[in-house]
Amino acid sequence: MTTPSSSPSPAAPPGCPAHHGASLGADGLRRLYGPEADEDLAGVYEKLRAEHGPVAPALIHNDVRVWAVLGHSENLHMVRTPSQYTRDSRVWSAVKDGRAGPDHPLAPVFTWQPMCSFAEGAEHQRLRGAVTGAMAGLDHRGIRRHINRYSNKLLNGICEKGEADLVGQFAEHLPMMVMLHVLGMPEDYSERMVQAARDMIKGTETAIASNAYVMEALTRHVVRRRTQPEEDFTSALIAQPQQLTDTEMAEHLRLVLIAAYEATANLIANVLRMVLTDPRFRAQLSGGQMTVPEAVEQSLWDEPPFSAMVGYFAKQDTQLGGQQIKAGDGLLLGIQPGNVDPVVRPDLSANMQGNRSHLAFSGGPHECPGQDIGRAIADTGVDALLMRLPDVELAVDEAALSWRSSILSRHLVSLPVTFGKRPPQDVTARPMAQVPTPRTSWEVSSPMPEAQVPPAAPVPQPAASAPAAAPAPVRRKGAWRRFLEWWRGY
Repeated sequence: MTTPSSSPSPAAPPGCPAHHGASLGADGLRRLYGPEADEDLAGVYEKLRAEHGPVAPALIHNDVRVWAVLGHSENLHMVRTPSQYTRDSRVWSAVKDGRAGPDHPLAPVFTWQPMCSFAEGAEHQRLRGAVTGAMAGLDHRGIRRHINRYSNKLLNGICEKGEADLVGQFAEHLPMMVMLHVLGMPEDYSERMVQAARDMIKGTETAIASNAYVMEALTRHVVRRRTQPEEDFTSALIAQPQQLTDTEMAEHLRLVLIAAYEATANLIANVLRMVLTDPRFRAQLSGGQMTVPEAVEQSLWDEPPFSAMVGYFAKQDTQLGGQQIKAGDGLLLGIQPGNVDPVVRPDLSANMQGNRSHLAFSGGPHECPGQDIGRAIADTGVDALLMRLPDVELAVDEAALSWRSSILSRHLVSLPVTFGKRPPQDVTARPMAQVPTPRTSWEVSSPMPEAQVPPAAPVPQPAASAPAAAPAPVRRKGAWRRFLEWWRGY
């Protein structure tokens, strides 16, 4: 990720085909932007697949030509073959001749920077090794407890109202709260940070200011951790033997923060929509036949948080999907179209439980290193919400839901719901702050039968005006239920 260019885009000449809304551009190639793509980009991909096969010529912004890789195996071959394809956009012919210059709308996404997501070879191993080494030391069980606590803190803000927008009031905030905690900077969480994180990758007029706000906070944090290390990801990254500079530190913290935030916010929203609107999932979740993590995995197949990535670039003349790829050509990693490739998914309604071969986290040397954290935030957050609000229902017809689409992702705008009003819970206490008294007897599934004692002879009792009511029997929680509540931080 890089800083958006401050240079304004040149005004389009009158009648410019890239601006009049047509779905076809030069040489009759389909555009992956514009009205038709914004309305149904998945449909455009399917038209390209029908016309050209698993690899199709297409146009991105400013009618720059790329190869849209639509096949599942073709995408995997591309990301797993660094000898033929690179993430270094400096080899892209469109960058060399200025067609994809610094004023291109997608320049913040593909412009090269010295980060592990763009580097290759030994430099990639050095930078990525530092990131993965720091992540290896994370306490994932402790992170899940914090996810649960932050989830319940957000739910406390809506539980008494009986209605909420689960995108704006939950999905967009939980990943930022968790990721700032992982980085060791929870004090920087604010509405401004949330909005800046979403704004800085959209190429808006305020993207530069949003990027500066995020980078200032991250740079300040790096300087602080150099002198005051603690048990967090930032301190672990500083301590790695690769000895990243302050600039490298801040850039990689931004990469981890923004990539994890954007992907996880979309993932949570998609999973919640699926659970609320698809009867298969709600029925199975309620009946115990499907876990929330399995619903998350199904969503990663059907609605990946990032639908595509720009891009990969050919280092030499080669072939892919029956197409002749020339050195310097740009290629689009087609995550969403690859996930619905009929070769691997002839029946899109088939359940994908237990299958993690989707492209949601890319693959090869540049596979997302933080995918386990993203999964943990999504499944723990959704699970906490369903436990607190088991009667949550969609407040509008499913057809009324709307999305914001781009070539990179598809955002659910809002998810209005209703539920029974409830009092807030105490989330200030640390999980397991009060250790229970050790048990002397353990209940596995049902209490052990009491010893059979012969009944004593009846003793005559004086008549009473009314029999006393017998106390209601108290059913103890089973061991599994108590374990789940302990694990989730209740």
